[in-house]
Amino acid sequence: MAIYEFHCQKCDLNFELMFSFGQYRKKVKPIRCPNCNSTRVVRRISFFEVKTAKKS
Repeated sequence: MAIYEFHCQKCDLNFELMFSFGQYRKKVKPIRCPNCNSTRVVRRISFFEVKTAKKS
């Protein structure tokens, strides 16, 4: 599962949704803003960090 960040271009809300990678790729329905229900939603660039158990 991954958390994806989105921005609504209509009401200016930033929000997050959780999808599996497969669910996000399929995207059968357009993503809607939870505040105004608009489909004028764009995905934001997210920062992430990867940690491993092994030392480099």
